[in-house]
Amino acid sequence: MTWHVLGAGSLGGLWATRLFRAGVPLRLILRSPQRLEDYHNAGGLALSETGKSCRYPVPAELPDTNTPIERLLVACKAYDAEAAVAEVASRLAAGAEILLLQNGLGSQQAIAERWPDSRCIFISSTEGAYRQDDFGIVHAGQGQNWLGDPLNLEPAPWLAELEQAGIPHAWTDDIMSKLWRKLAINCAINPLSVLHDCRNGALPAHREQLSSLCDELGDLLRACQQADAAFDLEDEVLKVIEATANNYSSMHQDVRNGRRTEVSFLIGQACRVAQQHGVVTPRLATLLEQLQAFLELRGLPAD
Repeated sequence: MTWHVLGAGSLGGLWATRLFRAGVPLRLILRSPQRLEDYHNAGGLALSETGKSCRYPVPAELPDTNTPIERLLVACKAYDAEAAVAEVASRLAAGAEILLLQNGLGSQQAIAERWPDSRCIFISSTEGAYRQDDFGIVHAGQGQNWLGDPLNLEPAPWLAELEQAGIPHAWTDDIMSKLWRKLAINCAINPLSVLHDCRNGALPAHREQLSSLCDELGDLLRACQQADAAFDLEDEVLKVIEATANNYSSMHQDVRNGRRTEVSFLIGQACRVAQQHGVVTPRLATLLEQLQAFLELRGLPAD
């Protein structure tokens, strides 16, 4: 079965190049004729790993190509994901699988509700990757990809293809716990790295702020019946900070490059859910307001 990859950014490109070089049938979906032309002129996707770079001529097409889609990996930003799926929805085969590789929470549920006849598989990734240029990806850090389907616990039958491609992965019966845990970690790290304009490794200098955020996030997770995701949250946040000390967070990189952030699907989502559950989170709310003001001041969307 052919994989269709929607979104040739960092993680989408990382998955696409590894699947392609393993001989897995694959096609990229690029958003416009100009983008497709630029891609062909570049000669494909380049992947840099351990200091070595190789370019892969992954086949590419436009959203309105008329071939059916049976397995769709959605690797675009959370704020673009639903609209991107809508562009190719007419091509989805009966019972198609939609794999959702987005940060935060909210976009996955929206897509699952809108296309209930497809099997939506949620992915929580801790792999590190960034774009060196338009069609060049750097694999910056080993990690894990947790996959799961909240409505169907049976593992997907194609996991062997991920093994074949060297994509680290594990199927989990509780993907929501993984997604909530990652959301909480991102809420503690990303906004502070933006507001303090620093690498992750500088955040322990703001330990009191980190601790109070982790306390509120833990309360929120427990209110959402996600006690496992709340367990030792602050310790995990500090471990992530230490492991990524020399890195800038993804949100910091977006701001630095003048790109829209995923604030609405990270700390914005946390604050909305807290309000729904009646959980008091004044520090999270204040941090969201500060971050939104910061973004507006720089001419970036605050949602």
